[in-house]
Amino acid sequence: MNTRTPRPDYLSARLGRVDIGRRGFLKFAGAATGSFALSMAVQSPAVAIPAGSSHADLGGPVRVSKERLNALAAKFYAVFNERSILAANLPENHSARFDVELRRITTFTRVPETGERVKVSGLLAVPAGKRGSLPVISWQHGTILSFDQVPSNLTRLESASYELRDNVDSIETLFNIQRFAGNGYAVIAADYLGKGPYRNGRSEAYAVKDATVQCCLDVLSAGLLELGKLGLRKSSLFLNGWSQGALNTQWLKQETQRRGIKVTASATQSPFNNLPESFHYWVAPKSYIPSTDTAYPMPPAWITPCLIVLLGSYRRYYGLSKLFDAAIKPQYRAFAEKYWSDYSLDGEIAKTIPPASDFLVDGFFDRFTDEPNSKLLRRLGANSATFWDYDSPVRFYYGLADEALYPSLVKMAPASGGQLADGVPVNGASHRGTFLASLYGDSTVLNGQSTVFDWFNSLL
Repeated sequence: MNTRTPRPDYLSARLGRVDIGRRGFLKFAGAATGSFALSMAVQSPAVAIPAGSSHADLGGPVRVSKERLNALAAKFYAVFNERSILAANLPENHSARFDVELRRITTFTRVPETGERVKVSGLLAVPAGKRGSLPVISWQHGTILSFDQVPSNLTRLESASYELRDNVDSIETLFNIQRFAGNGYAVIAADYLGKGPYRNGRSEAYAVKDATVQCCLDVLSAGLLELGKLGLRKSSLFLNGWSQGALNTQWLKQETQRRGIKVTASATQSPFNNLPESFHYWVAPKSYIPSTDTAYPMPPAWITPCLIVLLGSYRRYYGLSKLFDAAIKPQYRAFAEKYWSDYSLDGEIAKTIPPASDFLVDGFFDRFTDEPNSKLLRRLGANSATFWDYDSPVRFYYGLADEALYPSLVKMAPASGGQLADGVPVNGASHRGTFLASLYGDSTVLNGQSTVFDWFNSLL
């Protein structure tokens, strides 16, 4: 889970009113825990296959030239540069220096919440021709309101004529590949449960902690194993994630710390830390935004589908079978069930998205309304990532005009994270702008701080 006047039409919806076109909305929307033997010694060439995995497979290489990478990054840079907070064009000094090879990773994961063994996919991107040691990025992508807008589908670039689309392909992953793999890093990215070519009708596990962490760990382990087969080895491990992926990155860092797995540094952009408070903000932003801050952007229409995905995921993976009936107003339940089943907003449906401010039953955050609702809030609280004493550097990049996440919701995480945690406010940045600035911004927009790329480089 994205602003400059005039606001794009997919951000035009205000709470209590939906005025949104299908094309504009879909431009964004298309937008147990077993032992895990993961060797993280600095020069280790490989890792053991995760418990629950019988094997890991690696697809054939898809080579993408640095020229094509840079052209694609420049094209979509303009799309993500909302409010024009950065230079109009992709800075030349942020170009990729290497061609990259993309491969789809296929492995298995065990879902801690249900005990199921599931086939999952991910992406491995490496600089072409590289041998020996190189730093590795574990990249966690943000919310996608579709089933297949995943990192591994960038292997479609095998066709020279294939044109990436913002509402179809993982553009945020493209930026990470151009910035990191195109400059000497390996990038490993999980597609997540319920996403990608092996979904097979499975529901996703949106903000479901243990299932998400295990999937990311298993794909990371499989990717590191395959690196060894390519004659490469990890010199250091970094974590990076945006939006939903920022929450996943915090969870992943905390779990690797618990397991004694060395992570050099972690970066998050637009990080959802306190899940109950973020959930509350989505439906009642005026409870958080001071009355004097009249210009702050309200949550857009795509928040309602996110609410449905969160409720559906918790119903599925935590056994809250009555959650839709308990949490959603009766007039919107049919819409929610339909969307949860197919993630479709075709035709006139996009014009009838319920406003987030009216979606939940009255009193949801004020009093007891139903036991499933109370269980949901307790589970969201248990899954929050806010309070952690980090043992390696971590940065929280947050936008000062982020329509999905008010800045005050972020600040407690770096404040409580210890001396290695730091918050980076991004001037004027929307949800997408925050992410873009973290990779391509300058010290002015980043309040004197460096990009994730430059920061990671400084720690090598």
